[in-house]
Amino acid sequence: MSGFSLLTRKYGIVHYLSMVRRMQLTTEPIVKSYGGSMIKYEADNCFAVFPDPLSAVNAAIAMQHAFRAANLLTADELDIHIACGIDYGKVLIIGHEDCFGDPVNRASKMGEDVACSGEILITREAMQMIPAEAGVQAREMNVSISGITIPAYMIEYREKIPAP
Repeated sequence: MSGFSLLTRKYGIVHYLSMVRRMQLTTEPIVKSYGGSMIKYEADNCFAVFPDPLSAVNAAIAMQHAFRAANLLTADELDIHIACGIDYGKVLIIGHEDCFGDPVNRASKMGEDVACSGEILITREAMQMIPAEAGVQAREMNVSISGITIPAYMIEYREKIPAP
């Protein structure tokens, strides 16, 4: 979720925690509908794994659309905005409670530290796993995080609503 510090300072932690719960109730069914598995929620972050990067991208797009639609019905101070990071690679999953590995770190950094509200960032490795016929539009970029540069893409999704 985007805007934690500002919203918490302005409206208080209970207000923001209610928004976190709404985010959780919205994201979990979307993750599952695209074949993903919820791993955990940590503060205002959602950690999920998917069978392939295309499923992750489609779920992220569906989440962006879901929050955009919900925000039409709420006052501005209740609007939820998210930023997403997606990577591909070997991940250590412990039970269904936690996950570790370079892809987790890179996706987390991109989604939390680099992506702005409404953006979906994906590493080049993950993007290369998406078949061209899927029609995913993306703009190439380099992401600098914690002293490393990650070749990445920003997914362009405004009109596309993927089916589960």
